[in-house]
Amino acid sequence: MIGYPCGIITGVAYGLNPLFAKPLINAGASIESILFFRYTIAVLLLGGYLLIRKESFKISLRQSAILLALGLLFTASSIFLFESYKYIASGLATTLVFLFPVLVAIIMVFLKVVPSWPVWLSIAVTFAGVVIMTGGTGEECVNPVGVWLAIASAFVYALFIVIINRSKRISTISNSLLTFYALSVGAAVFFTKSLCSGTELMNGIEGANAWFNLVGLAIFPTIVSTATLAVATRNIGATKASVLGVFEPVTAILVGTMVFGEALTSNIVIGIVISVIAVTFMIAATKR
Repeated sequence: MIGYPCGIITGVAYGLNPLFAKPLINAGASIESILFFRYTIAVLLLGGYLLIRKESFKISLRQSAILLALGLLFTASSIFLFESYKYIASGLATTLVFLFPVLVAIIMVFLKVVPSWPVWLSIAVTFAGVVIMTGGTGEECVNPVGVWLAIASAFVYALFIVIINRSKRISTISNSLLTFYALSVGAAVFFTKSLCSGTELMNGIEGANAWFNLVGLAIFPTIVSTATLAVATRNIGATKASVLGVFEPVTAILVGTMVFGEALTSNIVIGIVISVIAVTFMIAATKR
């Protein structure tokens, strides 16, 4: 039973990205700076947690290669998503990332793991719900560049999920340690990227509010979402865990409307209801 609640928590936590990221972007902070501090704070918090638990950090060389790939994928997903915020509404961007369940299902088919018909039906209905939500955000927000960046974020996120689910080499690594190494790769990438681009890390990051947002990014859409995603994927499978990600666009849209004043229309409400019903059906039909 732990897989389904963790899948829901993953969606809600990841959907909080705009809540903490948009104020930092609006204040002039660069994407590299935001993501560097987000990942670094997360690594420090998670590393302290692992030390308190006296958990070993030891991994094999083969495991390190897979964890490096996971870290690069998670890093790429963050870059594409945050860049898309510059072109389209945050709720729409995070909603488009919810295309990843469809991409996960397609990738799994190539791996000869075909989902059952209730899962396919749930994917189709939740996708229809997301399309309805997207149509309700207003055409003035839609920029093709932002749309493709959000879709790119969805694709690499789907690869991230499939690797966690299918790789036997990292199956013995705890969820916390897996998250720690994936985020460590991201912190190193963004630090290197900022050095090469000449970006000043502290630009736009001033005052208590900025650090509050950075810590919020580190805890909720980073540590919580990645750790619970690993738990959900390992317990109920990659495809079902992905479908539960419907709570991601729901959360992002609610944040966009309640905090940033983005439009909330009847289309958005209808889309949310349809998607939640589809997820409920999937859980009931698969007897979980």
